[in-house]
Amino acid sequence: MPNVALIQPYRRHFRAEKIKTDGATIYARAGGRGPAVVMLHGFGDTGDMWAPLAAGMVSDRTIVIPDLRGMGLSSHPEDGYDKKTQATDMARVMDKLKIEKADLITHDIGNMVGYALAAQYPDRISRWVAMDAPLPGIGPWDEIIRNPVLWHFNFRGPDVERLVKGRERIYLDRFWNELSANPKSIGESTRRHYAKLYARPGAMHCAFNQFAAFSQDAIDNKQFAAKAKLTMPVLAIGADKSFGAAMADDLRFVAANVASVVIANSGHWLMEEQPAATVAAIRAFLDKT
Repeated sequence: MPNVALIQPYRRHFRAEKIKTDGATIYARAGGRGPAVVMLHGFGDTGDMWAPLAAGMVSDRTIVIPDLRGMGLSSHPEDGYDKKTQATDMARVMDKLKIEKADLITHDIGNMVGYALAAQYPDRISRWVAMDAPLPGIGPWDEIIRNPVLWHFNFRGPDVERLVKGRERIYLDRFWNELSANPKSIGESTRRHYAKLYARPGAMHCAFNQFAAFSQDAIDNKQFAAKAKLTMPVLAIGADKSFGAAMADDLRFVAANVASVVIANSGHWLMEEQPAATVAAIRAFLDKT
């Protein structure tokens, strides 16, 4: 019987904050004391994905876990889904919480927001852990977007919301099933939890806008990369049934100091499929650098 990922509640050490940025209200969980760590989720998850990692770090670090603009319990504005703008959301969250500098841990679309954050505010990010997703416009991006496994990158048009409305669970199951090494590792309660959040009014509209912004993100990322490579230590974590070592290859186009870890027996959903190994890799990197 495989281990089944379950949604874990955040411990009493965390409080909820609603932080106004330029055009959005960001829901963020914050707690702990010590050096700061900001954790950014991606599509198919919310900040709830980080609870197992946060639980082991909150005793000696200040943990900040936002829901991205338009996702989870953050507001659902009509625009601002380019990752450059969302990075500014995260900088404003840090400002409100009086965090000048932080380690950064990201997954999926969170990687894209994280790169835009580190590129625009390099003095505010001390280390970056990026997990299993490419950066628009960087490296073999043009090949990646033609991969049929990533059909959802270009699933747009006037009817997509009507097709998915009321069927959010069916839509999300495609990602949990097809991008995992073992779909049974993502339990029913986890699926119900996220499907309910993505069924909130406006949530799927905003999710589609996250992907629609990729063309602008590609332009922005090429400009960031042409200006300078990131100099802070970076850990690229790939899943062996997903991006694998290619995760590090991609990040080396934008960062000068990249280490690589590949998590065995996992698909894209690293924190759900292999939480112990993923947490261990993150902690080892943060503790030694």
